[in-house]
Amino acid sequence: MTTKKPHIIIFNPDQFRGDALAHLGCAAAVTPNLDRTCQTDGVSFAQAYCQNPVCTPSRCSFMSGWYPHVQGHRTMYHMMQEHEPVLLRILKEQGYFVWWGGKNDLLPGEDGYASACDVYNRTRRRLTGFNLHAETAWRGAPDGDNYYSFYAGRLEPKEPGPYIDDDWAQVLDAADLIRTYDGEKPLCIYLPLLYPHPPYGVEEPYYSQIDRARIKPPVKPYANWQDKPSLLLGLWESQRLQNWSEDRFIELKATYLGMCARIDAQYGFLLEALRDSGRYDDSAVFFFSDHGDFTGDYGLVEKTQNTFQDCLTHVPLVIKPPSWLQAQAGISRALVELVDFSATVAELAGIPLRYSQFGRSLVPLLTGTEQEHRDAVFCEGGRLVEEKHCSESRSLEIVGPDSLYMPRLRQQIKQGPEHGKAIMLRTKTHKYVYRLYEQDEFYDLVSDPDETVNRIGDPDHQDLIRELRDRLLRFFMETADVVPWQPNERNFPREP
Repeated sequence: MTTKKPHIIIFNPDQFRGDALAHLGCAAAVTPNLDRTCQTDGVSFAQAYCQNPVCTPSRCSFMSGWYPHVQGHRTMYHMMQEHEPVLLRILKEQGYFVWWGGKNDLLPGEDGYASACDVYNRTRRRLTGFNLHAETAWRGAPDGDNYYSFYAGRLEPKEPGPYIDDDWAQVLDAADLIRTYDGEKPLCIYLPLLYPHPPYGVEEPYYSQIDRARIKPPVKPYANWQDKPSLLLGLWESQRLQNWSEDRFIELKATYLGMCARIDAQYGFLLEALRDSGRYDDSAVFFFSDHGDFTGDYGLVEKTQNTFQDCLTHVPLVIKPPSWLQAQAGISRALVELVDFSATVAELAGIPLRYSQFGRSLVPLLTGTEQEHRDAVFCEGGRLVEEKHCSESRSLEIVGPDSLYMPRLRQQIKQGPEHGKAIMLRTKTHKYVYRLYEQDEFYDLVSDPDETVNRIGDPDHQDLIRELRDRLLRFFMETADVVPWQPNERNFPREP
């Protein structure tokens, strides 16, 4: 491999499900640019999983190579500290010009961004699109069945002309930088976009691009909620979607897929800028999401913090390496984790990671020299009952009683088992979830891919369940902590 450092492009949409790509079998998806990448010069990882089903813990994990439990990055309010490893900071220290355009959910707001990037972009473009978290007339009456649905539907610009919200502004600004950059340092562009994070709303032409007739209906609500985590039942009862028809859920899902189509168009727009500037061949482009979304599955919307259905934990991961790597383009079925991201960037950029981390470079999968990567993947969430500082009650103070997220927040602040710690172990064929305060879960993903029947008590599966529980113990033993690489002196310094 050449010693030349590639440009690093990190295209990171929020809450993009792993099954929302056309080339991975979603008949209604419109994702031609991502589809084309894995047909020509990149690899799509069909079995990629996040390490936490909400934003901040997942980002802290993939930017460090640590699992959330390693240093307690388990909530939306416990971010990466100045002394902890962050890939963007490492790239900057190793000579990259780091440009960050989009949301945070990684570094403490009180610390700022200077240590991790040269530019934290604050766009100057005129915004004609909506902030659906702030402009909420689309929710309807507080007692209506749309109030907590996150469904906004088709959006129109506030004034004649193109629809420009902050996501579009960041993408346009990033493309301008790619085309005009004349610095000597290699570029690192980090685009943590908001879409397709709900509310579910999108403008034309993306809203109408989705063929509703090709949409797979969402998974039905559980027939038995009693052997599922209690947070799910509380969420289902609070979101008030019980009387929604299948057609309404399909319309919601179509809008979400329209948001994904918009993300694909923005990804293609950025690739075009790389080609126009002559930087495409010299760039490593990473496309992945921090976690997924219910999108109507099980009669739910949004996400949870301690449940691990594939719709929440399975994410897209598409990598186009620099041309000199000679990738074997296509679809990889190997089990991979987002914790592998930092190690992969480090190998492609030829930079050392001088600390203990748990990611494994995906370069051998990109080149086809390896076909398998991990025997299992892991995702974790929740808190101890006594960890009141991890309940995220602060969110209630910030968003107020009318928040879209109130159904979930009400469950998280309870002092029962609702927000209890749990961890998922998933193989290609089975999923085991260990729960600290509630019944464990076990699913046969071959016969029950939608994870509807909890077989934890099935006598025919007890040997396998014990095997997976032992594998989980080994995982914790292997990843329980990290020891600093710099040793201390055992003796006091001598007197001068």
